[in-house]
Amino acid sequence: MSKDTITITNNRNGKTYDFNILDASVGPSVVDISTFYKETGMFTYDEGYTSTASCKSEITYIDGGAGKLMYRGYDIAYMAKEKTFLDTAYLLVYGELPTKDELDNFALEMQKRSFVHEGVKKLFDAFPDRAHPMAILSAGVSALSTFYYNHLEVNTPQEYKEMANRIIAKIPTLAAFSYRYSNGLPIIYPDLNKGFTENFLNMLRAYPHEYVELKDIEIKALDTIFTLHADHEQNASTTAVRNLASTMAHPYAAISAGIGALWGRSHGGANESVIRQLEMIGTVDRVDEFIAKAKDKNDPFRLMGFGHRVYKNFDPRATILKEIRNELMGELGISSELVEVANKIEKIALSDEYFVSRGLYPNIDFYSGLILQALKIPKEMFAVIFVIGRTPGWIAQWSELHQQKTIKIARPRQLYVGPTERTPKS
Repeated sequence: MSKDTITITNNRNGKTYDFNILDASVGPSVVDISTFYKETGMFTYDEGYTSTASCKSEITYIDGGAGKLMYRGYDIAYMAKEKTFLDTAYLLVYGELPTKDELDNFALEMQKRSFVHEGVKKLFDAFPDRAHPMAILSAGVSALSTFYYNHLEVNTPQEYKEMANRIIAKIPTLAAFSYRYSNGLPIIYPDLNKGFTENFLNMLRAYPHEYVELKDIEIKALDTIFTLHADHEQNASTTAVRNLASTMAHPYAAISAGIGALWGRSHGGANESVIRQLEMIGTVDRVDEFIAKAKDKNDPFRLMGFGHRVYKNFDPRATILKEIRNELMGELGISSELVEVANKIEKIALSDEYFVSRGLYPNIDFYSGLILQALKIPKEMFAVIFVIGRTPGWIAQWSELHQQKTIKIARPRQLYVGPTERTPKS
């Protein structure tokens, strides 16, 4: 760590204060203001935490300007193209890529732990018809904390491994059950002869006593989407998980909180919004009309799937998904008006000065929704797919916080702008 400091001068009283600068292994340095209030009597103000590092982390690194994303030092393109989602999950949770034997054992444990307690199904029976799968999934994950209450205290590597592997394995089953129950369909249990991603697709599509053919390209496409969603620094849902973890809550309760945060339309629900907007535009001949609306500063219309809070150049995940989308469309012979609408919007955005100058490039949500639709996955399941991919990242983030020597409960301060003390009326 650097011993450099930054000096802040309070012009009101002429006092100066020195704060240490901490250097990252890669990326921006940070100013350590942990004693700022103690020394100055003031808080810092950073709405949306756009300039605040809330933790130290070794898991994921993003360079938004260069369009770079790394999981524990491995570039996202390498992980998405050369490795599987289970490789990625193992890397995030345990810190290193697995050997062949470790991967085989991990995959086997995922299969064995994929079944959920039969009592969980009684919970699903209580939900109304057409309940959103994300609401059911969040409740189901929270309910797991009652079946595995002993995970409230995770003190050894073996206990951590059991807790982590259990939730990663069961999330796809709960996700598939959530969809089947919300649509009144018979549930399909996990198949011990199928791999992680294939198993999930099978539970989503199959019917009792009926064989469902799943193409390799479909399995690979969904597996890649899981990989690309596996972690993404301190986003809203990850922050929710870490905040809950700081209270020493049950890890599955923390994951449930992450699911709630991810459900938001500005977060995990964004790709569903992209598809709904494409459906609203409807035909290629209406694209120019909506492009004009997006460029009109007086029009509240916003083009979904373009630009990113962090990536100011391009989203590296989007580049990978664009290749998969093109391959998937060719392999499955899918050609629809929706794809043509998306292609025209993309072509305009990549060449129009308005979008280029503002860094409004297509992001992961623009492509993932089209791919999920090509995989016959309903729109209400898009955010659920995100949850399956993000669970290993959440678990890794939970573990990293709990491995700290000291854990401070998350407690942001505020700039109070309400009324001053009032005198009660007689």
